[in-house]
This record gives sequence, C-alpha cells and structure tokens, in this order.
Amino acid sequence: MSRPAPAKEISVDRLDKDDVFQKTLSSFIHPRGSHLVDRTGPLGEWVDGRTALNTWPYSRVLETAPSTMAKLASRDNTAVESINFASQDYLGLSSHPAIHLAVLEALREYGPHTASSPTLIGNTVASRRLEQSLADLLETEHVLLFPTGWSAGFGTIAGLVRPEDHIVMDHLAHACLRQGAMAATRKLSAVRHNDLASFKRRLQTIRSKDTGNSVLVVTEGIFSMDSDSPDIFTLQGICREFDAVLLVDVAHDLAASGPSGTGQIGIQKMLGQVDLVMGSFSKSLASNGGFLASHRRSVKQFLSWFGGPHIFSNALSPLQVGRVNAALEIVRTREGDLLRRQAHFNIKRLRAAFAKRGVKCLGEPSNVVPVSVGDETVAKIMSGLLEKIGLLTNLVEFPGVPRGKSRFRFQVMATHTPEQIDDAVEVFCACLEVAREMAAERSLNAR
Repeated sequence: MSRPAPAKEISVDRLDKDDVFQKTLSSFIHPRGSHLVDRTGPLGEWVDGRTALNTWPYSRVLETAPSTMAKLASRDNTAVESINFASQDYLGLSSHPAIHLAVLEALREYGPHTASSPTLIGNTVASRRLEQSLADLLETEHVLLFPTGWSAGFGTIAGLVRPEDHIVMDHLAHACLRQGAMAATRKLSAVRHNDLASFKRRLQTIRSKDTGNSVLVVTEGIFSMDSDSPDIFTLQGICREFDAVLLVDVAHDLAASGPSGTGQIGIQKMLGQVDLVMGSFSKSLASNGGFLASHRRSVKQFLSWFGGPHIFSNALSPLQVGRVNAALEIVRTREGDLLRRQAHFNIKRLRAAFAKRGVKCLGEPSNVVPVSVGDETVAKIMSGLLEKIGLLTNLVEFPGVPRGKSRFRFQVMATHTPEQIDDAVEVFCACLEVAREMAAERSLNAR
C-alpha cells in the first residue's frame, strides 16, 4: 500500500471531554430562543467542536477538478492528494474532451447566461433540443427543464399537488421530494421502504374514503442511501388500480445504467409506461439541472406556470445545456455502453474487495456503494482518519440514516482504476480497525 497507515492522531482523553459525539444534527433542528440569529449559536459551537477534533467531514474544498484523484484543501492548509470516491460523476464525463468542447461552443453561440426565466425568453434552441433528447431517451413526449435536480423534485410535487390531494411516498425518498410534499399538502403518508403491500394498503384506505381528489405516489429508481430499487412495474400497476399517479425519481440511475442509459426504468422494461419521470443532470450528465418527463403537454404547461422553481428562476445556463446535450450523445452511443460496463466492473470489484475483508456493502450493485460501519462514534473518528490519509468518501450518519446504521457512501466512476479501488479498500479497512480501537478506549474511559 502506497499510503501511510492511519495513526491515532485524535486524543482519546479529549474525546471524552467533548459532547460532540453525543449530539447529532437533529439536536439542533428546533432551536429555542427569542432571537432568530442568536439561537443558531449552539449548532455553530457543535460544528466547531467536531472540526477541532477532525470529525466534521462536510463542506470540504477541492483544489482540483473532481476526478478519480483530487487535491483536498485541508483545514491546516496542507494539500492532500486523495483517491476520490466522493464525487457523483458516475461515467467520468466531467473530464471528457467532448464535454469541454461543447461548453466552449455554447459560450461562443449563446454566451454564459440566459438572463431570463424559461417562462419568458430563457429558452434556447439548445435547451429545446435537450428536452427532445430526454423525451426520446425515456420514450415520453414532453419534458420540462428545471435549474437544479432538487428544484425539479420540489417544484413538480409542490406545483401539481393541492392541499386536498394525497401523497403516498417511500419513507426513504429524497429530501427534495419530501419537502415538496410537505409544502403541497398535509395529507402525506410515508410508507415502508420498497414495500408494495404497504403502498397498496395505503391507497386502498385513501380511496375507500376519498374518490374525488388526486393521489401521487413517489419512489426512486435507485435509493442512494441503501442502493436498492423498487418494483416499478408492479407499483405502476397498483397506481392504475387505484387511480393514482406514479412519480419515479431517476437521479442516480439515469445514464449510469440500463440499456442506452435508461436506468431502472429501462432495465425493468417500463420505458414509456411510467406516469411521471423526474431526474437530475448532476450525477452522470456532467452538469447541474433537472427535468420532469410526462406524456401530456398539459402537465408541462401547468408546471411552467405553477412549478415555482421553473417560472421564478433563470433558465439553465447555455453552458449547462451544452454539457448535458453532449453528455447525452455519449450516453446513447457505444462509448456510453463501454463506460457503463467499466463502471459496473469497478462496482463489482469494490464490493468484492470489501466482502473479502468481511466489510458489508449494502443493497445491490450500483454506482453508489454504501459501506456499513454502524457505530456513530467509529464513523466520526474514521472520517478524520480517512481525510488525513487521502481517501475521499462521504459519511452518512444520523439523522440521514437510523441510529446505529452509519455508513460511508462510495460513489464509483467508470474512470476509477483497479489500483485506486484496491488502495481505497485497504486504506478504509485500516482506518476502520484504528477507529474501532479508539472508540473502544473512549468507551472504557467513560465508565
């Protein structure tokens, strides 16, 4: 292994004196106090405490492009060359020469800025071409663009659903979907993850009492915390049985998997059959932005006026549109197929290497590989060790996942090398062993 072994650089005695391991972000969700600004102070003190202990792995700063190797600007001003499994550039297209060329061409043709909402004059010929390309890929007829993937999820739900309507949502659905639902109606039901029987029971209950209002059912193609997928065929059938509409968020699987990059909808042979498909460009398509695809022009027209993030935001930059158009061209060619195959090879290699060392990876193979750690204290200590030694991966802790279910999300690119994968697993397992020893010492000292 080319990287140094992790050292116990955090004092166990110091860990015992700090309560940063006892509290979580959820401890600060409902601050108390009469002054709106002053009451944010306890959170700031907690973040500062974790930062001082090198256990705050968020809001990090890169000095380089987010490629498979990236230079992290560390807090002590020493740049760390790191293996990067923390970026969601699943096909590695952000560094593709054709993507860079497309940005330059878009800059020359349209300039850097739309300077208008898409409801006014923010659209370009290129953005219309992007809408059509997405519609062709998903075998739908109409696509509406949003400035971010988050705003596509939030804006679609908040724009379509009214207070008297119902939403039935997988309880692991993304925050943009949950917040859009909470903004739209109080008649929101979160059902057990990927449990078709729970979906059906809830729809039966709703329709036994209310046949006059609408019901939206929400799920995802790939759930990024658990790396698993719903049975889209059966769920769509349940929706039709109870006169409900299905929305599938394909942010993590579109372009990254499936025939011609059609994700789980393509894998499950549901192209053209899902009511509403929402997605993001920020994972495999080398840009920001998002979209909603539907079979009805009226849905696009309705959301162009009532989907707040669409009408009240400037349209996607021509540079972003150019990137996505170029990325989609690659995705649908033989090169795209080769990149997906390479990514799948890398995913299998990573998961197999962890399995060989007795470390559990959750879910099914996808570009997101959740590596289970469990204990929050171990995970927090690990986050500092990994950063110091030069491995970037994303810690997910409570309340992002249940207590005792902490994990690190490895986000695998097609462009990772076998050596980078093997090195990353070796570093991770070494840090896990040290972190467990430190957590055990801390627990003994606390008795």
